[in-house]
Formats: sequence, C-alpha cells, structure tokens
Amino acid sequence: MNLFTLNNLFLLLTGLTAAYLIWRLYTRWSKGKKLFDLYYLMGFIVLLVSGLLLIFLGMGILSSPYVLTVASLIPLGISIGIVEEYFPKYKAPFKWFLTVGILAIAFSAILGLDTLKKISVPLFHGVAGLVIFLGPFLAKKAPKGFQWVGIGGLLIGLGGIALAFISLGKQLLFFSPEFVAMILSPLLLLMTLAFTLGFMKDIKGK
Repeated sequence: MNLFTLNNLFLLLTGLTAAYLIWRLYTRWSKGKKLFDLYYLMGFIVLLVSGLLLIFLGMGILSSPYVLTVASLIPLGISIGIVEEYFPKYKAPFKWFLTVGILAIAFSAILGLDTLKKISVPLFHGVAGLVIFLGPFLAKKAPKGFQWVGIGGLLIGLGGIALAFISLGKQLLFFSPEFVAMILSPLLLLMTLAFTLGFMKDIKGK
C-alpha cells in the first residue's frame, strides 16, 4: 500500500492540526476543568484517530458500521460542547437527543437495521451539524472570530450527510461515492483548519 499520496498528505496535515488543537484545548481544560472542553476534546481526538486510520487502512474502512458509529462522535462532541458552553439552558434535552441518536446509529449499523438507519443517521448528523454551524453565529457571548467554528460545521455537515447517504446505498445530489472519496481528505483539512481558527479565538477570549 502506497502511503505517500496526496490524500494521505491532506490527512496528515489534518491530524497535525487536530493534534495542535487537542493540546490547546487540554491546556485550557487542565486550568479550568470545564466540561465543554472535554466534549470538544472527545470530538477532535476521534477526528485525529479517524484520520490516522484512513491513512493506514484506506478509504475502504468507511463502509464499516463500527467506523460510522465512532465517526459520529466527532459532531456529537463538538455540538454538545457548543451547547454546554454557550446555550446551557438547552444542554439537558440536547444531550438526551444525541445520546438516543448515537445509540440508534450504533444498533442500526451493527445489527443491519436499515429502516432505523435511514432515519437515525441523517437526523443525527443533520441536527448536530446545524448546531455546530448556527451555534457560533447565535452565541451572544462568543468572542469575535468564533464563527469560524460555524464554517467548520458547514463543512462537516456536508461531508457527514454525504457519507450517511452513501452508507444507506443512496447518493445525495452529486455526492457519489467516487466524488466523496476524492474530496473527503481536503474537506477534512479545511474543516479542521476552520475549527482551529474558531476555537483558538474561543481559547484566547476566555
């Protein structure tokens, strides 16, 4: 297997960027012990591990039901973190919704329950993606520049929903399996760079 490809270069840069952000978030968490930082850390640690798995095992792992479930922890962690930090009034019902959602994804993917999968995957990724996209723009106490997280949310939402439809054996608009495989690595890099810009504003603003 040839590891020295353009896709793997994008994935490596994504991993390095995610690792930097993990370090900065961990540093902030170690000082303030805020729960939202743990949620953010969960999302970006899963992103880092997912990128490394894609480098060494290839894009074929995306068809695994276990990978679909674990990858769902990325939007789950980031979206819960945003709600916990900036919209605490809604954190309890939102956590329940996402907990039920990820359990439904896990059961449907692993047990092959296609009907449940067709509902849970797009619904979960759609709602989590919307929170990540809109939350930074609606958060009144967010520092200037935190809106970059919303841009990252838009990118992760497009990629996540496209992957979700492919996992269901369908195509979303022009997002064919071949097209998604071609754009996934640069999309992950752009997404991670946008998240890093936004969260660094958040870290420096605290």
